[in-house]
Amino acid sequence: MNQTFKTLLIALPLTLSLTGCVVVVGNDDDSNTQWKEAQELNKTNITALEVGASLTDVKTKMGTPNINEAFSENNQQYQVLFYRTRHKHSDGETTKDECTPLIFVDGTLQSWGQKAYQKL
Repeated sequence: MNQTFKTLLIALPLTLSLTGCVVVVGNDDDSNTQWKEAQELNKTNITALEVGASLTDVKTKMGTPNINEAFSENNQQYQVLFYRTRHKHSDGETTKDECTPLIFVDGTLQSWGQKAYQKL
């Protein structure tokens, strides 16, 4: 067997093995639709909230927050749940400036929105 034929016998299977299939697991349009729908649902649910609602009731209605903060001050427990309601950055991350904060004091919804959060 000559050297060229041996090289061809080795190279051909390797070349064929390098050609492969691309499997698309998800569609960008689907993921864009999902977060857009989630944002719209969050906006709708927030408009139905009432001051005085319990933390448990709000979490049941709203689901898991995108960001959660908690702290104590002046013998009161504060918890701020952030739910995504607007798109600002196409970086795959949800940031506070893309969310509406819901402010709870001692487990009761006291206020929501950026102005309320800035007053903390």
